[in-house]
Amino acid sequence: MSDELIRLSAAALGEKLAQGEVSSVEVTRAHLDRISAVDGAVHAFLHVEGERAIETAAEIDRRRAAGDVLGPLAGVPIAIKDVLVTKGMPSTSGSRILEGWIPPYDATPVTKVREAGMIPLGKTNMDEFAMGSSTEHSAYGPTHNPWDLDRIPGGSGGGSAASVAAFEAPLALGSDTGGSIRQPAHVTGTVGVKPTYGAVSRYGSIALASSLDQIGPVTRTVLDAALLHDVIAGHDPLDSTSIPEAWPSMAEAVRRADVSGLRIGVIKELDGEGFQAGVRQRFHESLELLEQQGAEIVEVSAPHFEYAIAAYYLILPAEASSNLAKFDSVRFGLRVTPSGGGTVEQVMSATREAGFGPEVKRRIILGTYALSAGYYDAYYGSAQKVRTLVQRDFDAAFAGVDVLASPTAPTTAFKFGEKLADPVSMYLNDIATIPANLAGVPGISVPAGLAPEDGLPVGIQFLAPAREDARLYNVGAALEQLLEARWGGPLLAQAPDLSAHELTATEEGAL
Repeated sequence: MSDELIRLSAAALGEKLAQGEVSSVEVTRAHLDRISAVDGAVHAFLHVEGERAIETAAEIDRRRAAGDVLGPLAGVPIAIKDVLVTKGMPSTSGSRILEGWIPPYDATPVTKVREAGMIPLGKTNMDEFAMGSSTEHSAYGPTHNPWDLDRIPGGSGGGSAASVAAFEAPLALGSDTGGSIRQPAHVTGTVGVKPTYGAVSRYGSIALASSLDQIGPVTRTVLDAALLHDVIAGHDPLDSTSIPEAWPSMAEAVRRADVSGLRIGVIKELDGEGFQAGVRQRFHESLELLEQQGAEIVEVSAPHFEYAIAAYYLILPAEASSNLAKFDSVRFGLRVTPSGGGTVEQVMSATREAGFGPEVKRRIILGTYALSAGYYDAYYGSAQKVRTLVQRDFDAAFAGVDVLASPTAPTTAFKFGEKLADPVSMYLNDIATIPANLAGVPGISVPAGLAPEDGLPVGIQFLAPAREDARLYNVGAALEQLLEARWGGPLLAQAPDLSAHELTATEEGAL
């Protein structure tokens, strides 16, 4: 029974819970047992709630028995990326500088999840302060891809994606600054969504780059993503960038799943050199299926996308250097005092040296330089001008098509260590996802199959105009149905069995 429960979608679990076929305690315990069994090998979690999660589940069961009206995801477990602060749970953002810090409040998306009756299982691993594309930059060790434990699960949200792909959690929250939800979804065979900038509150999200960050769903199905999106979206007066208008139901868009007459633009600049053959093959096969259902496929050009990575890696470090200035050893977090004492400046220097990892230091230095006197206009100012050109490319493209499509990332999951010595090569992994963050438009990555050359997952990305997130769920659901009919079931049904790693996980005492 427990194996069946962990493999059900969140929507199916919600229905079983509502019908009284299973209790939230049973569902939660099944997922905690799975974490205990396999997370020693996967390392998706940095913190697991354990009995506190069971107590929360028991309360939902009591409310249901008392006749309370509950939402469709009430009683369903969820994992939370460690970039979101959580009351009573450690929140480290994958960094030693916040090791052991327990916040006194919840991030707004976490508050909404709790109010919806969902059960937080714990906090998932991530690249330190969300700086990375492989989760190799976590101060607490890398997360492993459930499809191949010698490969990366993407980043920065590799922990959230791996927890869902390994059936440790049916749902997870992630954050996407330049692809950190969508790219992990691509390499783990999961669904990842970056909502429109401002659609989901960032209050309580430990900031990397405030003009780029966005919280979103990580799931195994498009419907599950839509149901979670409906929970976390909406105006928040605590976030000055939060969009005040009401949002349509994303779950209703999934149920339409109709692409007849839909115009899909294929981005010419993201469909050629530099993309793995198997990635492109599955991408074009997916487009052919949609075309057979009545979608119109047209080629579009976004000429300034080739400059997006260069602009992004000036804007992001500049904002990061400002946002991370608060980790100064004075107010909270790690404090390292030099031998014999020292001034505030010396304590701050020693703390930041010990508390920040190499990638964080690299980006702080780059961002501080880009903002320094004499260089601001040449670097940061110029990058913002390129950002405007990228936004204009999107405007021009959306004038003629309903959604845009590209592979989510250039390659399948690479092996650990392959790109650590070459930061530029690592950065290029986000070439297809970064433009959406620069423009603030929504994006979704949906599993498109396995690359023939290595048998690893591949994702297809759809992008829509700002505030038109529902279009993504419509086209994503339609493609998901077509592909699963071809595969005979979900892509994750083809994932390797992790049961062989259960003994190792128990012996290592991962939890």
